[in-house]
Amino acid sequence: MEGRFETARLYVDGLTSGDAALLFAYRGDEAVARYQGWRPADEAEAADFIRSQAAQVFGEPGSWCQLAIRDRVTQELLGDLGVHFPAGTDDPIEFGISLRREKQGMGYAREAMAAALDRAFREWGYRRVIGSVDPRNVSSIALLQSLGFRQEAHHVESYRFRGEWVDDVIYALLAREWFGRP
Repeated sequence: MEGRFETARLYVDGLTSGDAALLFAYRGDEAVARYQGWRPADEAEAADFIRSQAAQVFGEPGSWCQLAIRDRVTQELLGDLGVHFPAGTDDPIEFGISLRREKQGMGYAREAMAAALDRAFREWGYRRVIGSVDPRNVSSIALLQSLGFRQEAHHVESYRFRGEWVDDVIYALLAREWFGRP
């Protein structure tokens, strides 16, 4: 299983040590990080995170792998795509995405997610993908819905996030739904 792929405008691969400053900058931006579970405290923590990712085996059961989303031509870091591989073989894979604020609204998130979904279903052999979203995150919900995800659950005040009890909405997409879309 490989975590590298290309689209018309994007190249998705592993984060590198040279990404630490920019990763810290956009992951520390409140507009980007508002609903994200991880926010680096400083550039050193971002660099440590990248090192830990480099040591990880892509596709290892139970792991979160963070991939860089880059401009295919310039190789500029636009954001990152998180992939959570399930511990069990019949469990769904989960995706999460973050883009630099100035790169949002240009279709990059949809393009990266569509390519990742296609890869998860065609090459990695998963039959179900999920997304866990704070219901206030309307942009992420719109992205998931545009890709064919449907809401399956709404858990009320189901976990503590930054000192606040928050809801969690689960969206899901099956391989047969992905392949049957117009």
